[in-house]
Amino acid sequence: MQAAQTLELERLAFESKEDNESALVQRVVIDTNVILDLCLFEDPKVDALKLKIQDKSLIWLATQGMRDELVRVLTYPHLLGKAQQKDESLQQVHGTTMAQLLKMFDEWVTLCETAPKARYMCKDPDDQKFIDLAAHTGALLISKDKAVLALTNRLARLGVKVCNTHKLQF
Repeated sequence: MQAAQTLELERLAFESKEDNESALVQRVVIDTNVILDLCLFEDPKVDALKLKIQDKSLIWLATQGMRDELVRVLTYPHLLGKAQQKDESLQQVHGTTMAQLLKMFDEWVTLCETAPKARYMCKDPDDQKFIDLAAHTGALLISKDKAVLALTNRLARLGVKVCNTHKLQF
């Protein structure tokens, strides 16, 4: 089956699932900085989001490319500290390992195929994958990234709501 057909079937499956549930389950796409707030920094601004993900009242959509970006970001020196070993350093600095963080990610997300390019392009190419998936699935896009937030009005024309963590309410 072609990737576009697979993505459309995923979208229809989510919509069908929502139609059959008594309470609608909101779909979200979460950018990497917010993922770090959720899983690594335990920022209180995202506590409600974390609870909604854990109790499955939100469906967190992600792609393999988003997971790969998380792995790459977790190796940044300012997150690793000074130790040589990645997991050892994350454990020392943040009290968790990369394996634990990726396990959380894998347990919490619904993995999707890479989405087709959205009509609007982000100035930061690393953020485009989040916009593409949100636009394709109609999910709420949660981001703190200025380049993503700058597209809020344009993405609204596609039916995509973009929300900063400071304005996040559930």
